[in-house]
Amino acid sequence: MDVIWNRYYGLVEKLMLFTGMWPYLESKTRRLRIGLMTMTAGTIFVPQIKYLTESLLIHWRKLETDEEVEIAQSHARLSKRFSVLYSSYCFFGVYGMTSVPLLMPILDIVLPLNESRPVLLPISVYYFMDPRQNLIFVCGFAMVSCGILMTALVAHDCIFVTLVEHVCCMFSVLGSRYEYLLGANFDNTEKNAKLDFDKIYRQKIGQFVCTHNKILEFVKLIENTFTIPLAIQLMILIVSLSCTLLQITHEEARAIDVTRYIFYVTGQLFHLFCLSFEGQKLIDYSLGLRDKIYNSSWYQTSIRSQKLLIMTMMQSLQPTFVSAGKIYIFSLESFTMVVQTSVSYFTVLSTFR
Repeated sequence: MDVIWNRYYGLVEKLMLFTGMWPYLESKTRRLRIGLMTMTAGTIFVPQIKYLTESLLIHWRKLETDEEVEIAQSHARLSKRFSVLYSSYCFFGVYGMTSVPLLMPILDIVLPLNESRPVLLPISVYYFMDPRQNLIFVCGFAMVSCGILMTALVAHDCIFVTLVEHVCCMFSVLGSRYEYLLGANFDNTEKNAKLDFDKIYRQKIGQFVCTHNKILEFVKLIENTFTIPLAIQLMILIVSLSCTLLQITHEEARAIDVTRYIFYVTGQLFHLFCLSFEGQKLIDYSLGLRDKIYNSSWYQTSIRSQKLLIMTMMQSLQPTFVSAGKIYIFSLESFTMVVQTSVSYFTVLSTFR
């Protein structure tokens, strides 16, 4: 028996022992290993987020006009509004789903059955106890554990959306600077001094080109920070969507289970849609920079200045995006592709039933 166990489950056992997830470990050993894994993840992820948030403050300090400040505030308000609505939706869904078993006694009074009503567990796991006799403890455990996991997920998604909105803000600010490049950036004192305006234009355009390169570097930093977590989320989402759709169509599925599965699928799709929508905004704002350059008074500058503008326009021909695992590009088109892929997997799995 031990030979069979080691052949098929030995690797899984060793991995769970190393990460502290093996259920038969001593409590002190489990806490120590889980703590070490958490600290290791924190030393990698927290400094990256610190660097990203510091970059936000630096970009805010470099805003020059009231119009640019208003643009930044509008995107910041969008980020705040998303964080409030998204977190409210997620926590309402989690606590609503995990507290449904506590409402079963009410159903026994309102809609009594001739037989004992089956126990509806908040999470399909092994509880090491009788769920019916310890329903309050089971639901309490589900609320606390799912709440902690959802907090981490919401924090991850909110900081991601905030950073993407900030990049869109910087593209918008840079575009407005190009639009008002001539005339608006120089006062009467400079004009009366008869300065070499072409030199000033080249200096301004050179600063804009450097700013655009810094924005692209910031996007690359966001990409490197979030690409692996987003890839893991995407893989879990595709598999869970396919399996959940399969459970919905199961002949023995109860009506209340089907309802929970539908809410779960809706939540997963909403989660992916929010991330894909922000990715689409980033693509649109990066491509919109070339239009704002074209709408500026570029024809009033010298040939040397126009060549600098061409550099930025050539970079703007390629959309700026963030991806999951360097494969999935967050956009509305990719969102529909994931939904189609999940449905395809569901169709394949349903043929093996």
